[in-house]
Amino acid sequence: MSGRQPAGPRADLRERWHGKRVTVAGLGVSGIPAARALRDLGAVVTVVNDGDDERARAQAAELADAGVTVRLGDGATLPEGTELVVTTPGWQPDKPLFLAAAEAGVPIWGDVELAWQLRGPDAAPWLAVTGTNGKTTTVRMLAAILRAAGLRTEAVGNIGVSLLDAVLPDENGEEKYDVLAVELSSYQLHWAPSLRAHSAAVLNIAPDHLDWHGSMEAYTADKGRIYEGNTVACVYNVADKVTEDLVRQADVEEGCRAIGFTLGTPGPSQLGVVEGLLVDRAFVENRSAQAQELAEISDVDPPAPHNIANALAAAALARAYGVAPAAVRDGLRAFRPDPHRIEHIADIEGVSYVDDSKATNTHATEASLAAYDPIVWIAGGLAKGASFDELVERSAKRLRGVVLIGRDRALIAEALARHAPEVPVVDLEQTDTGAMYAAVRAAARLAETGDTVLLAPACASMDMFVNYNKRGEAFAEAVRALAAEHA
Repeated sequence: MSGRQPAGPRADLRERWHGKRVTVAGLGVSGIPAARALRDLGAVVTVVNDGDDERARAQAAELADAGVTVRLGDGATLPEGTELVVTTPGWQPDKPLFLAAAEAGVPIWGDVELAWQLRGPDAAPWLAVTGTNGKTTTVRMLAAILRAAGLRTEAVGNIGVSLLDAVLPDENGEEKYDVLAVELSSYQLHWAPSLRAHSAAVLNIAPDHLDWHGSMEAYTADKGRIYEGNTVACVYNVADKVTEDLVRQADVEEGCRAIGFTLGTPGPSQLGVVEGLLVDRAFVENRSAQAQELAEISDVDPPAPHNIANALAAAALARAYGVAPAAVRDGLRAFRPDPHRIEHIADIEGVSYVDDSKATNTHATEASLAAYDPIVWIAGGLAKGASFDELVERSAKRLRGVVLIGRDRALIAEALARHAPEVPVVDLEQTDTGAMYAAVRAAARLAETGDTVLLAPACASMDMFVNYNKRGEAFAEAVRALAAEHA
């Protein structure tokens, strides 16, 4: 952010924040931009952080140069005189700092709430997306569609691009964007009480992050916050009744519509699929009798069922904003998925190798498995308390074989023994850097021509890898090494 002071209406913003004592909980991707933005507005900022490692000390030194006080190694104590706490998404609601703030009557905002509060009077509206799976892909698809319509936009939020950078003006005091495609996690929504999107979508709801939220009910309620105050459209998944229930429960602006998306033939006020086409029966003049073609299934990359659902959700939000059908098609054609999301790596001896390392829970993995048949499935890692019986039972008929890796692989093995005893299983105890090479070779031995070897672990990666990206990279490297041997 430039050191130049915002012009015009932003002077009122500076007046509001000048001298306000704000505590920012946590360093990192959202904490540091929040601290800097608040300090630039004249607030007295203290950052508290649990960790006190080399990286944290370097970050603290940079913030100190900007006039921000940083307290390392103590994230539990509320600094004296605090009038507001701004938290990074990862901090759980039961942290002692938050309990102390609540007892003192100090409000707690997340980085999303702060960004919302710092918006100017002519700020870009938000098209917001949440859900257990598919958020990033949908938001990036949405941004591609908006760009195809000639709009200034960016994919922001939980993706890693700071919302604060997007909502604060440029060095001339001008708004940077016409509209924003915003990914929001359940953590961020928990701490965003005044957020009011133009339109929003909940893609799906499945158990996840229950250790953070405390219960499935609390997790679902936080996801549902995204619909509060919507002005134009609440987009829901016809195949996931919970998302529709959240729309019914939401307090929205008068005239806001419920818009469904489905992989089947859409009814009125829905988007769906008809004979290989993505069609709109929601934003047309006569939705009871007409449907507008938006794109072909082949325009979606890759055209797996859950990715088509993502495309429909993105299209619904874009259409709610008034984007023309041609821009939906052009945006989807221009979109390229991020790595490790059902990414085709190679074809070797008639077998396809696909990396979906991002499938870190059972819900995402079930969607991934539904896209292929037959499959040699590579799975395992940190289960995070998940049960695999339902996943295996629903997917058993698609499985040619299974290769298990990681700490909690026995849980998947037990589910396979109960629900797919005829499927051959290779259980790999290896956890060193060569484990993925062994897994890919074991899968290759099980696979037959026409099969797909699919890395869709249904588990987190941190038992063997730094993150799911590194796990996917290891898979891709192992596949390419195998391809070189067959060249």
